[in-house]
Amino acid sequence: MEDHIQRKGWFARNWKWVVPTGGCLLGIILIIVFAGSLFFGISSMMTDSQAYKDSMEAVQSNEEVISILGEPIETNGTNGGNFGYRNGVSSAELSIPIKGPNGEATIFVVGEGTDDNWTYETMEVHFEDSNDIIYLLDDSLPE
Repeated sequence: MEDHIQRKGWFARNWKWVVPTGGCLLGIILIIVFAGSLFFGISSMMTDSQAYKDSMEAVQSNEEVISILGEPIETNGTNGGNFGYRNGVSSAELSIPIKGPNGEATIFVVGEGTDDNWTYETMEVHFEDSNDIIYLLDDSLPE
């Protein structure tokens, strides 16, 4: 007449450390997901902006930039900058890394506007290898 003692399961024996550890792990995962979605949200906001579209169009149609970088010219990494919105007017200060088969550069854009009507103070391409600058706006040439 042997009595069999029922042994507790793994979770029943270890719940005191599994629950806090799992809660911390869940918290860390939620923070990472939040930060990732914030990063991609801001990044897509920049690439969807009219300032970004206008500057990329200007670079891809500028013969000087094409002769230095080659074609195709595409983005190269993460955009940086600031966006603002006040009284119905958006403002942007962007730095957009670009590359072509022959080199890399960065577009610097400063402007403001509403929807499709933007005015730019600065739109220029800085080349990393030579420190040359190509001004994409006629009125932004240095004096």
